[in-house]
Amino acid sequence: MPANNTEFLQGNEAILEGAIAAGARFFAGYPITPSSEIAERASQKLPAVGGVFLQMEDELASMAAIVGASLAGLKSFTATSGPGVSLMQENLGVAIMAEVPCVLIDVQRSGPGTGLATKPAQGDTMQVRWGSHGDHSAVVLAPSSVQECFDLTVRAFNIAEKLRHPVFVLADEVVGHMREDVVIPDASEVHTLDRRQPEVDPEDFRPYAYGDDDLPVPLPAFGSPYIYHANSSMHDETGFPNADPDNAETVIRRLHDKVECAVEEITDYSYVGSAEPDVLLIAYGCTARTAEQVVLDYADSKVSVSLLQLRSLWPFPVHIISRYASGTDTVVVPELNLGQMVREVERVTGSICTTRGYNKSNGQPISPDELASFIEEEIL
Repeated sequence: MPANNTEFLQGNEAILEGAIAAGARFFAGYPITPSSEIAERASQKLPAVGGVFLQMEDELASMAAIVGASLAGLKSFTATSGPGVSLMQENLGVAIMAEVPCVLIDVQRSGPGTGLATKPAQGDTMQVRWGSHGDHSAVVLAPSSVQECFDLTVRAFNIAEKLRHPVFVLADEVVGHMREDVVIPDASEVHTLDRRQPEVDPEDFRPYAYGDDDLPVPLPAFGSPYIYHANSSMHDETGFPNADPDNAETVIRRLHDKVECAVEEITDYSYVGSAEPDVLLIAYGCTARTAEQVVLDYADSKVSVSLLQLRSLWPFPVHIISRYASGTDTVVVPELNLGQMVREVERVTGSICTTRGYNKSNGQPISPDELASFIEEEIL
């Protein structure tokens, strides 16, 4: 069996290693803290494996470039932070509507505006879900360790290729810049998925014709014998414009359902602590590390505290949250924002238990002592 390789990496560096392991061979981006190490490492390592690195003039162009590269047959990705995600939204909508697989890395920093440029935050949680206009679904994975940066990046590419849909890896400054040991499997041990290819003659190919299996249709590369129209306007199965109301309803619902119906397959989480705790913490990203320390600190206490760490945020894992919330009296959602995920949690837990948010938005992480004090003073 091939030997695994252990490296001491930043989260940002592990993301790039995960992208290469997943088969990504095209990166286009514009440097922005705290994600710049991803672009820097991509410029060094992608050409070495036959890939392409492009520094673009801005994030608008970066998103357009990875959409084009994906249509040309390459697994493609970009990396940015909140201000860059804002600029990418229009072309993200193009990728959603035209069903173009790609991966977007968002290493969050404090905002709005330029904000605190290299300080941690979790203020993009709703932006990556709802930022692009119109009805659509989102796939968002959220690492809280450097190992998860590698693993979830591989998974992001697999989901993107399977669903023909953009996927976000939502990290944060703490996770992106901290260093930990990372196990990088031999290439033969990494599970990767590639987009389906047509099995019909070129003249019979329809780029948006879903079959009985309801899986996204194959996506041949531009330049192949399969010539088709990739369209971000409302279109029918041929790819050409079709504004018929029945067709529009079918297309929008299919774009939504192909993601939402895969929620159980996409959902990724871990649980630490007792099955029926007095307090259940629900957290993601760097804040999940704080929450896990609090669980450990309460291990010998009469009060039981458990953690549900969400590694996938969207599609929202209603089934998992309702399952674990049913065993507690109080859910606490700590976040580095003024309350984004807590409202989604409360929509699930409102009839099950009390839900509280613990929020901080000053560019500093939540410490275990701060979270423990909140539990002692406000919950118990």
